[in-house]
Order: sequence, then structure tokens, then C-alpha cells
Amino acid sequence: MKLEVEGLTVYFPYESIYPEQVEYMRELKRALDAGGHVLLEMPTGTGKTAALLSLIVSYSIHKNFKFKLLYCTRTVHEMEKTLAELRLLASHLPTPTSLLALGLSSRKNLCVNPHVLSAQSRDSVDAACRRLTASWVRSLAHDNPQVPTCPFFESYDRAASAGPDALLLPPGVYTLGDLRSFGRSKGWCPYFLARQMIRYANVVVYSYQYLLDPKVATIISKEMQKECVVVFDEAHNIDNVCIEALSVSIRKQTLEARLKATDAGRLRAEYNRLVDGLAQRGNLAITDAWLGNPALPDDILKEAVPGNIRRAEHFLSVLRRLVQYLKSRLLTEKVETENPVNFCAAINSQAGIDQKMLKFCYDRLHSLMLTLEITNTDEFMHIQTVCDFATLVSTYARGFSIIIEPYDERMPTIPDPVLQLSCHDASLAIKPVFDRFQSVIITSGTLSPIDLYPRLLNFSPVISRSFTMSLTRDCICPMVLTRGSDQLPVSTKFDMRSDPGVVRNYGRLLLEMVAAVPDGIVCFFVSYSYMDGIVNSWNEMGILQFSHASIENSTFPMVMLQLATKDVMQHKLVFIETQDVVETTLALDNYRKACDCGRGAVFFSVARGKVAEGIDFDRHYGRLVIMFGVPFQYTLSRILLARLQYLRETFQIKEGDFLTFDALRQAAQCVGRVIRSKADYGMMIFADKRYSRHDKRSKLPGWILSHLHDAHLNLSTDMALHIAREFLRRMAQPYDKTGCGSKKTLLSEEDVMKMSEGAMDTY
Repeated sequence: MKLEVEGLTVYFPYESIYPEQVEYMRELKRALDAGGHVLLEMPTGTGKTAALLSLIVSYSIHKNFKFKLLYCTRTVHEMEKTLAELRLLASHLPTPTSLLALGLSSRKNLCVNPHVLSAQSRDSVDAACRRLTASWVRSLAHDNPQVPTCPFFESYDRAASAGPDALLLPPGVYTLGDLRSFGRSKGWCPYFLARQMIRYANVVVYSYQYLLDPKVATIISKEMQKECVVVFDEAHNIDNVCIEALSVSIRKQTLEARLKATDAGRLRAEYNRLVDGLAQRGNLAITDAWLGNPALPDDILKEAVPGNIRRAEHFLSVLRRLVQYLKSRLLTEKVETENPVNFCAAINSQAGIDQKMLKFCYDRLHSLMLTLEITNTDEFMHIQTVCDFATLVSTYARGFSIIIEPYDERMPTIPDPVLQLSCHDASLAIKPVFDRFQSVIITSGTLSPIDLYPRLLNFSPVISRSFTMSLTRDCICPMVLTRGSDQLPVSTKFDMRSDPGVVRNYGRLLLEMVAAVPDGIVCFFVSYSYMDGIVNSWNEMGILQFSHASIENSTFPMVMLQLATKDVMQHKLVFIETQDVVETTLALDNYRKACDCGRGAVFFSVARGKVAEGIDFDRHYGRLVIMFGVPFQYTLSRILLARLQYLRETFQIKEGDFLTFDALRQAAQCVGRVIRSKADYGMMIFADKRYSRHDKRSKLPGWILSHLHDAHLNLSTDMALHIAREFLRRMAQPYDKTGCGSKKTLLSEEDVMKMSEGAMDTY
């Protein structure tokens, strides 16, 4: 359909549209007109991605493609979904439009060379690619055909030599699979083709790290112009992504790195370049660039390398002294916390390494590895981590702490020393993005309370708004369960979580719901350790009794845990998320099979885990989600305590406010997995007495609170069971999907025209 949004013709790929999508587009249009940043919370299942892409692409067409859309996602799965939505939109654009959109991911997801793909990890794939494509390797292969190279890159390079126009992709939308297929058909490398094409594409879909992590952004996104519009989708955890991009952890194994300089002739040439003030050998070939400087672009020193580390042997001597100093700091028997200024002063006094030498550690290492023509970059990740640490700790005086812990406080008997450079200020990593691009759109289904994000990220949005969900029926049923059927309160508070009464009541809640709710049930726990503990307790109490024979004879051992009790197994199978990605993937596949065949299943998962962040349990895969407890962070974490202190002193954010905000956004993210469209329906049970408190409950998104009735607060297990049965009975009745009168929830072109003229009150 085609609709008008404040004078802009918008091409929308569906025959009807939700009222909140129209409102969402209006706010986006105003933000783009104002050229500012925007913060929008859109309920889950209301077509946020379709509305976002339709408005921005239509706006770009109206402006004759004068700007590029950079669409950032958290996972490859979300990237593929976005590109699929974009492909559908492209088919509804006017015929003369030549839209080029593509996804960009790592070599591991784009490479088509079987030899390179045989490597296991992402770092190993990168190193295997470098061994075949580095400029010096290709020079050797030119003289000696026995030296292996990558045929796909060689073919790509030959085509590139004919000029940039020879490599242009035809207009269209290219997923990662499409790029791989195109690369195979042409014999070209899809990864370097995608790297080349992002400068010509109208829409680029890639990971957050390609803009927020300086090590990657300086290589991938350095040529993006100011006129780009940046979208961070599912951005409820964007502050954590920013902090992780500037944080470094060093353990004992990190300090076992070895680096030797042996080629005297090349080292002399390098020394002469450094004397002349040249950090690198002119313009690097695209295959030679390794990770970029870990510091933000504005903080990198624009001057020559200090004279005392220009010679390779001198630089390696500095690295050895630095590594020895860090080793000595890891020998501590108590927790130590320092700020970067004091830490650099200690390095200077005890190891004789001044702050300027530390700042140039990354640049000097990068230059040395190019000089030595090192291709096995995966073998040097540890020494790079040390140099990243040195560069960051000497560059930033505020917003960071150095925390040295001899062991994990949760396992004090196991020595596991770690030295952490922890960033506390999320605004540092995202500031270059806000400063560089004209409009940055931060959006998600769980941004409540929305007024905290501008303070955490230190920016002023031109528009900040949270939308509600228009429904013709109450297809969402949130409940707060505060006690069991025996009236004992339930909670995962530290002093209550191990109480036998709490464990028993949580178990009875699960058993009652398994018997009453059809299809799939998803249960979220506050941590892996708590999930393991409560499952073991349920087993010991007789609530759950694992069938070891079924595990040993299973095709997928340790993936599907069949619970051999008459209560559970009579109704559903049980699957558990583990910290192993392969096991969890297999568990999810079998969970879906159990739901598809009508057997029904329960999936145990963890807040902040992979499943909570990226897996949808729509339709029959999730008719009920139970959030066992409030997923607070581990409040004794030294890193968390240091961040809380920084937030209080710098942004005047109270510790309790931030902890509650963080826990409730994680809880909302978990329960939001169950509703992915308005035609769907599902229940949410917040099983903890603390959710009944207004200061906790009010932090939930508005689209959940609007359906959380007073009668659904302070429930016991039997009351929740009664409400669940009544809700399922209502959902079984036929209903009008479009609504009627002033409550229409599915609008045609004519309805949108009336709505824009003010003749229709949609809310």
C-alpha cells in the first residue's frame, strides 16, 4: 500500500497497517526532518521493523538517495530477518527505483573457501584467510605457483583491476546467503565484495560492533558519510555493548604470549619509516588490515612513534617488562582497585614505561606485525589484548577502573586471577556515532523507563516516545504471582531463594501450568547457577526425577532432559538451555519438534542468555512464559559496584534506580519473547513478590502495564491457574482481527487518510 505521512509518500509492503505503525512513522519523519537523534519504544509484535524500513527508505527516495541507511542488529539471525523484510519492501517500490541493500558480517559467515571454513573459531577463520590473501603471500605466489592462495580472492582482485564499476552488484537486496551464492557463481570472494559494496549501497545491515567497537569501526565504517541515518534495533542493552567495546580482561594465559623479531633488513627499513614519522607502509591493502586502534578516533595521538620504541628490540623489551609487571599484579591475594592515572604511574615507577610509550603500544605492534609479515594473527591475539589494554589505560583518565580479583567471589576456593580494565561510561563509545551522523535512531520493544537512556548515553534526543499496542482483544495476560497455594511468599531474594518452601512452590507452579497450558511453555531463571540449583532441588524433592537411561540412550546426550515423573512427562517434554551453543541449538530444535507434533514441551532458559536475547517463541511455541524471580545483576561484583559509583557521581543515577531498571528491562525482554504479532496470544507470569511493589512494577514497558490489571496482582498459584484457564478459554473464541469503529486496529489506505485528516480517533 501507499500512504501519506506528513507530506511524504511512504511505500508499505502490506495491504493494511497498524495505527501505532503510522504514529511511529510520523515521529521518525519529524526526527529526520529535524536532523536529530531519536529514542522510540515500540511494543513487540507491532511491525516495528517494517515501519522503520518503509519510512526511511521512502524518505531516502524522496531525497534522491542523498543519504545511506546503516541498520545495526545484535545477531546474524536478526540481520537476516531485517533483510527479508527489506526484500519484501523493495518489491513494492516504484519500478524506476534502483535500491541496493546488503548485509555485512564476519568472514566466518561469508567465506566460500572450504579450506578457510574448516577452521573452528572466527579468529581462526580470519587468520586462515589472511594466510591466503595477505599482500606478501600473494607476491610470493606470483614468483612461486606452489604457494597457496585463495582462488576466490584472486578472481575478485582481477575483476577489481578493471575498475570499480566491474565489481558493482546489480540492484537488489542481498542476504548473507545471496552474497555467498553470487560469489560462487562469479568466482569472487563474497566477504571482500561486500566490504567493497557498502560504499555504494543504499542500505547496509550489520552488527553493532561495526559502529561501536573502535577496533572494527575504524576499518569497516571509516568511509561512511555524515548524511547516514543510523538505526540501532533491539537496543535495550546498547549501554552494555558500548561498555564491552572499551573493556579488556587479562588472565594468566593472556600473558604467555611470545613475539620474536628476526628479519633484520625489514626491521631496519621499518625503523627508518618510524624515524620519518610514518606509522605504516603507505596505504594498506584491504587484506593486510588487522584490527584497528582500540581507542576512539579523536583520542588517538596524531604524531610519530616515540624514539625509545622505534627499534623492534626496544619495543619488545618494553612489552616484556609490561607483561612481567602485569604478571606480578596478578599474584595479589586480595581484591585491588585503581584508577588509570595511578596504574600508569605505578607502571612508570616499577617497570620504567611512561604513559606515551603505553599509548603507542597498539600502533607499534601493528607496524611490527606488518613488517614481519605475520599471517597467523590468531596466534597473537593475547599479545594484542595486552597492547589494547596498554593503549586504553594510558589514554583515558575518567570513566575507567582497573580491578584485580584473585578469584571469583562465588568460588573463593578456586584461584582464577583476572585483571580487568572496566569501562563504566557507555557514552564514550557511542559519542563518535552521535557526533558523526545526522540522525541516530535507538529503538526497541523494552526501553522503559525511557528517560534513563539519554542520561546513560549522554545525549539529547529530539524525540523520545513510548507507544502502546492497539488490540481488538486482550491477547496478552500478564500476572504477578507473589505466593504459592500454601500462602508462603515466593522470591529469588538471596535470603529466600534456597528456602524449601519457595523451591517447592515454584515447582508446584510449574506442574500446575504444565497440566493446564497447551503446547509450549518457556521458563526463565535469574542465572545458570540458580537454574541448576533449583532443578536439582526439584529432583531431590521428587518433583523432578531425571531418567538417566533416557539421557544415555538419547541421540542428543545432555541436550534433551526427559523428566520421568508422572506429573511432568504425562503432559510435556523438558529441554534446558546450557552455556554450550551447539547443545542449546539442538535443544531448541527438539523443543520446536515436540510442540509441532502436539506433544508439548517446556524450555528452561536464563535471563541475559542467548535464548532470552534472540529467540522468538511465537504462536504455539510459547503460550506461557514464567519469569522465576527478578533478574538482578550479581550485586557484589566489583565491576558493577565501580560502575554504580561512577553513575552516581557523574550522572546522579542512584544505585537502586539503575539496578531496578536493568533487572526489569531484562525481565521484560524475557517475557516479550512470547508475543510476536497481534494474532498471537500468550500469558506472562512474574513469579516473585517484589513485582507487586509499585517501584519495581512501574519500570515495565507500558504495553505490558496496560494489560496488567489490579486483579492480576498479588496472586497465589491456584488463583493464577484459574486466570490462565479463563484466558485460554477466551482466546479459543473467534474474533474480528481488524476491529471496528473507533477501535480499528488494522487500517486500510482509506482509513489512514481519514486518520491523517483527524476524522478517526484510533485510541
